[in-house]
Amino acid sequence: MAILSETEARSILQKVLALSRADACEVTLGGGRSGNLRFARNTVSTSGGSETLELGVSSSFGKRTGFASINEFDDASLARVVRSAEELARLAPENPEHVELPGPQKYLEPAGYFASTANLTQEDRVRQVAASIGITRDAKLVAAGFLADNTRFSALANSKGLFVYDRGTSIEFSITARTEDGTGSGYGLADFNDASRLDAAAVTRVAATKAAMSQGARAIEPGKYTVILEPAAASTLISLMVGRMDARSAEEGRSYLSKAGGGTRHGEKLLDERVHLYSDPLHPDVPGSKWTADGLPQRRIEWFEGGVVSNLRYSRYWARKKGLAEDQVAIGGGPTLMKGTDTSLEDLIKGVKRGVLVTNLWYIRQVDPQTLLHTGLTRDGTFYVENGEIRHPLKNFRFNESPVIMLNNLEALGRATRVNGDLIPSMVVRDFTFSSLSDAV
Repeated sequence: MAILSETEARSILQKVLALSRADACEVTLGGGRSGNLRFARNTVSTSGGSETLELGVSSSFGKRTGFASINEFDDASLARVVRSAEELARLAPENPEHVELPGPQKYLEPAGYFASTANLTQEDRVRQVAASIGITRDAKLVAAGFLADNTRFSALANSKGLFVYDRGTSIEFSITARTEDGTGSGYGLADFNDASRLDAAAVTRVAATKAAMSQGARAIEPGKYTVILEPAAASTLISLMVGRMDARSAEEGRSYLSKAGGGTRHGEKLLDERVHLYSDPLHPDVPGSKWTADGLPQRRIEWFEGGVVSNLRYSRYWARKKGLAEDQVAIGGGPTLMKGTDTSLEDLIKGVKRGVLVTNLWYIRQVDPQTLLHTGLTRDGTFYVENGEIRHPLKNFRFNESPVIMLNNLEALGRATRVNGDLIPSMVVRDFTFSSLSDAV
């Protein structure tokens, strides 16, 4: 019962709405199936799976709203969750930022569901993981990794006649391979909606190569360096930047998009002119969801074009407060997409006279929200590049950098790759700040 059809979901939601006595009622229904295999020291350590199904009811009397949820679907339970939401609404204080529910909407149709993933079996997972472990064992490496797949659906209906249903699938694989003496480490990852596109062996070969190459790391002085950021490293900082494009924070002076003296930097050139960041639920490689807040449709949103701030993200309340129609502003978003070029990572490296190749970043923490300064560490393969060639592995660094500064110091862009649910290119950036060395491998 975890994956309901559109007809089944609509039937339950309509039954719940018919029980409502509130001025307004919104009902959500979602569930899914997931499976996973985890391995460590070249041996499978855990195998898991789950099924979930939950219904949530939001009831409003004027500006008072209560919410209750349940995972039982007999008639008595459905009636009980509706009454609970209404009782909570009567007890709640008025919400000064309450916005009435929207009516029926028109939605795009993202292609995020694939039978290859929905029908994945335990044997399929074992086959992928066995191929990965075989590679690391043969290379005398010690590996740990995780394979997880998910099939989900969600549906929403409200008392104004809105109904929307969506379903999707995803699969992801990540691996860390280390040398037996623990001095070399390599990392690989991949994620897709379509399980037939996953090749865990290919991902493992990348991690294994990085692990072998990273033995005998040398230290160089911290400072500002030209860096070649692989997509896994670049995506972390870029997604943090796009995730903080809230219009209200900017207008209230709490954001990197706040303008000194008031206002926002909407319409200003903030990044290198080659930077084009956007969200698109219909992207074939990184499809998004159908809807966002309260069931409003997701749509393509340009965040930065030619380095210029093209849109800020609004809540429905803040759009109303500013006198803006909901279809005139960006409400929602989705995966972060960045345009790249046809240049391979290898060709990017060839163009660097002296620099540092960074495979991955981790343990990232925000230092200053108004400049987006972050700190963190490199890991799983950091290398010194000279005259277009990888010369030797480097000890890891702590960095202190802002993605805003990083994308102003852009030297070159490579091919965009799906990573962590986003689509981000590898890139060459000058004057990236490494503040200290790290003994971690």
